[in-house]
Amino acid sequence: MSPLGSPERIYLLDLARTALRNAVEESDTPLWLSPAAVLLQPAGAFVTLRHHRELRGCMGQLEAAEALTNVVAHAAVSAGMHDPRFPPVAASEMALLEIEISVLSPLAAIRPEEIEIGKHGLVVSRGKFRGVLLPQVATEHRLNVRRFLEETCRKGGLERNAWKLPETGIQGFTAEVFSSASEAAGQRSAPNAGF
Repeated sequence: MSPLGSPERIYLLDLARTALRNAVEESDTPLWLSPAAVLLQPAGAFVTLRHHRELRGCMGQLEAAEALTNVVAHAAVSAGMHDPRFPPVAASEMALLEIEISVLSPLAAIRPEEIEIGKHGLVVSRGKFRGVLLPQVATEHRLNVRRFLEETCRKGGLERNAWKLPETGIQGFTAEVFSSASEAAGQRSAPNAGF
């Protein structure tokens, strides 16, 4: 998927907020009219919610099986209502939530020495266990490559050094990341180049 313009980013942010508000208020207000064709292309995405800069929920879909608009709407509702780490978002929180969307590139196998902090997100999997961390997690927590791999393993319920085992799969992806705060300020983060 090519980089999104500001109108498409704003559209997706509005869509995410409306979908979550509808879920919180148990409303059936229509979510969108006719989006740009690029937003109807299949793509994986995650929606991250923050309240006073603290994580309030994060959910998404890695595989590009549905239109990006559908993925973002579902991810926003899941992040706000079904993230097991947090209680469901209350109506009183809606005005204070910052929404961040990460539109993902396709997954590709990656070797540890190819991982670039701040560029790549990771999926580490073995058997039924799978950990996922977005590219910005490594930057926000100042992780080096080894720690990034270890934390991705831990997130998936694997032992920290599982990434070193031959039966463990490591995949990487890039993400175009934007938020309600960055778009309101007129900033446009540079999208990461794909593989």
